[in-house]
Amino acid sequence: MEINGIVVSPDPRLRQECAPIQAITPEVIALAERMKEEMFENGGCGLAAPQVGELIQLVIIDTEYDSRATYDPIVLVNPVIVEQSDTLVPFSEGCLSIPGISCEIERPDRVVVEAYDLDANLMRYEAEGDLFCVCLQHEIDHLHGITMFERLAPAQRMRAMHDYQEARSRGAQPGDTN
Repeated sequence: MEINGIVVSPDPRLRQECAPIQAITPEVIALAERMKEEMFENGGCGLAAPQVGELIQLVIIDTEYDSRATYDPIVLVNPVIVEQSDTLVPFSEGCLSIPGISCEIERPDRVVVEAYDLDANLMRYEAEGDLFCVCLQHEIDHLHGITMFERLAPAQRMRAMHDYQEARSRGAQPGDTN
């Protein structure tokens, strides 16, 4: 199921492993542009290709914009976490594909990610203790069929799923959090 161009839970596409991108084609570039528009229109800070129904390893992130003028997402093709700290910290996360709720998720407080840009240049991103750090991990999870529900302990997961069903029954849209 999709709302405002965003695939929402429990759509099975959100639980599938995504294929690596073999070549940066005009179709991949067009998808990245479409994702940029969908993310902005829905008020997100990160978006993975399965969230728009495409099961490939493509992510866009912009955690710092406050208007269309400052919106300039980075594009990550085949991103991989190559280093992460052992220190886990809690962070309240929302997800365009799970509208209406946020969940406290523990994740490493430092990551190093390698990915290609749309010019096929290998890029390296380091993030520590901020929204960008969390967003990198959250979006890469999507490429492996992992939503924030799977990052919760069983009792927390049941509560979050209940809260999500209530939010959806109230008409929650992508970009809505509690």
